[in-house]
Order: sequence, then structure tokens, then C-alpha cells
Amino acid sequence: MDLSNLKPAKGSIKVNKRIGRGQGTGRGGTSTKGHKGAQSRSGYKKKVGFEGGQMPLYRRLPKFGFKNINRIEHRGVNISDLQKLVDSLKLTTIDQEVLIQNGLARKNDLIKILGRGELKAKLEVKAHAFTKTAIAAIEAQGGSATKM
Repeated sequence: MDLSNLKPAKGSIKVNKRIGRGQGTGRGGTSTKGHKGAQSRSGYKKKVGFEGGQMPLYRRLPKFGFKNINRIEHRGVNISDLQKLVDSLKLTTIDQEVLIQNGLARKNDLIKILGRGELKAKLEVKAHAFTKTAIAAIEAQGGSATKM
């Protein structure tokens, strides 16, 4: 094999239809565009969402709700997830770095510890926010919940 006999794989190259190259090709004349009208002209572009004059879907549906621009999004981590970490890694302190390394949070996440599950170990937990039930569960085992 050398450069002179390289070819693409069979079926990987599709030959486009040559439109508008004379009557003898079978695709001359109006070149598959019908007769007259905007769609047969060059430069025609249909508006996004246009439905042929029918009221478009985005105008038929009502507007609702709003986005609170002041909302602060937290990544929730349950007490049960902390217990799994303690069981597998034998940890006594859990902070943002530990959660990131174990795939429970990302680098820029704000972390909130949630109270679902059961905690059996004494832990020192550092996070951005805690629920009341999470604080109660951590402190019931003699641990501490510290806000970052």
C-alpha cells in the first residue's frame, strides 16, 4: 500500500445531487424548488418556529413561572452518603476536598448537608450549609458541623 492507491471506505462518501445543471440531468428547470415564491429564490430563510402562517407553538402556549436571579444553588449530600464514606475510607473529618475526590460534589459547588439517612460515626463535617436534622444527627454522635 502506498499513497497512490489510498481510497475512502466503500459507502463512506456520498455524492450530492447536482441540481440546476440543465434539462438533460432531470433536475434542471426549477431545480426541485417548485414555481416562483420566496422559497424558490436565493437567500430565502424561514423564521425559526414558523408553521406556515398557523399560530406557532411558542405563541399558543401560555407563559408561566419565573427564575429567581438571587437563588443560591447548593449540591445536596445526605448523611447516608457521609456514612458510606466513613465505612469505606475510615474518615473522621469530611470537607469539600473529600467530597470532590469521591465524586459527591464538583469544584465550584456550594455543599449542603441533608438529614436523610443514619449516621453511626463521630464526624467533623465542614460544608457551606446544613439542615437542622443533619446538624442534630451529627451532634447526636458527638461530632461537629462547621459552616465554611
